[in-house]
Amino acid sequence: MNLLPIVDPSVVPVYESLPLQASARCRGTFAMVSLGCPKNLVDSERMLGLLRDDGWQLVREPQGADLVVINTCAFIDASRQESYGVVREMLALKKAGGTRGVIVSGCLAERQKEKLFDEMPGIDSVIGVFSRDEITRAAERLIGGLGEQRSIFRPAPATALDDSGRMRITPRHMAYLKISEGCDRTCTFCAIPKMRGKHATKPIEEVLREARELAADGMRELVVVAQDTTYYGMDLYGEPRLVELLEQLEKIDGIDWIRLMYLYPMHFSDRLIDTIARSTKIVPYIDMPLQHANDTVLKRMQRRVARAPTEVLLEKLRRQIPDLVLRTTFIVGFPGETRSQFEDLLGFVQQWKFERAGVFTYSLEPDTPAAKLDGHLDEDEKVDRRDQLMRLQQTIAHAHSRSQVGRIMDTIIDRQSTDREDVWIGRTKADAPDVDCVVYVTAAGSSKQKSLSGEILPIEIVASAGYDLAGVPAGN
Repeated sequence: MNLLPIVDPSVVPVYESLPLQASARCRGTFAMVSLGCPKNLVDSERMLGLLRDDGWQLVREPQGADLVVINTCAFIDASRQESYGVVREMLALKKAGGTRGVIVSGCLAERQKEKLFDEMPGIDSVIGVFSRDEITRAAERLIGGLGEQRSIFRPAPATALDDSGRMRITPRHMAYLKISEGCDRTCTFCAIPKMRGKHATKPIEEVLREARELAADGMRELVVVAQDTTYYGMDLYGEPRLVELLEQLEKIDGIDWIRLMYLYPMHFSDRLIDTIARSTKIVPYIDMPLQHANDTVLKRMQRRVARAPTEVLLEKLRRQIPDLVLRTTFIVGFPGETRSQFEDLLGFVQQWKFERAGVFTYSLEPDTPAAKLDGHLDEDEKVDRRDQLMRLQQTIAHAHSRSQVGRIMDTIIDRQSTDREDVWIGRTKADAPDVDCVVYVTAAGSSKQKSLSGEILPIEIVASAGYDLAGVPAGN
């Protein structure tokens, strides 16, 4: 759960640098809780910016705020339960007189719609995914005591929503850039299309405008996100246009690293591989959710990919992109997954040795086709398979970390350690923010008077500890 603006210590200076509104034009105070993925975080930042520009003042704690906005996630059951838990917590605060109102937005709002009022009667307003830009109207009506139109829902747009004018809550030197919305995949386990709609490409010129805005604000690492990044452009231009977009992003001054997330294995062209391989800004890191490796399971998942062509792609990526780090995700315990099919997945992971991987147990989503499949596994078996795969992946990841000792690696510094003034926490090109490993950098003589946050430094890796690394500035 991200209670904004306190996300991590490195965020605080960003907020302290923002000018506070004069009390004469301050409409009121608000707090925000942002849940879910980076794409949801972009929506939260957009709502923060709209409220700020409309005269609302962001406060650090919900206690005493005029209203609380909760941008929810509903991807799987665990995320839904987290969202419900946070809403109940804020409603309890409201009942105790700690806030005047609670607004629920995001995927849970889009999925449940007006049912949320019946489930949790204390909610004041519900705003769907595509109505997020109506947040100021909802806030004004709440504070003004206007009870009608408590829910605001809009249909999915033809192109992705405008994400400019955000109030960023990531460290200043990194930002997420959402290049499209929604998804045209029909994976049987996934409810995203029901919540986020069909794929909608953001036009290249709009993406570039947002990227320039972020670069002008001090962003050095641009993390490109979408539901299906390699599909970018298909709906708007009739063909994938990710390569053209990347070529233009590389030309923007101020951007040092471009990181690609959520690349589906389809539409991964030789030209795209070459673009990544020869780029001086696109880091050799690919996040490619594969979900499984057994063809029968992949067919039941309706992934429209098979193991053999996926392996051809993986081999090509490994061969053509120097120092490539591959991140992926897998689902275990999918309905009908046999022990033999699970062992196929184990063998696949052992063979390809992904440097980064996440493993999830299948989550039954009531309104998805997979819910109607036969062969649902009990929870204990799913957890056992997850743990078994994670033990294998841990061995692979730890071995990779040990192999980095002795190397000098460019490292972006995210924040200072809260335990020692001479220790800073950063990431190499191999690590995406929040989901991957970190590097603990001991920099003798550094202090709070000389911040290293946002610097990209050559760091000599001197030790590994499990997934993470430790290093010192090269030459020290």
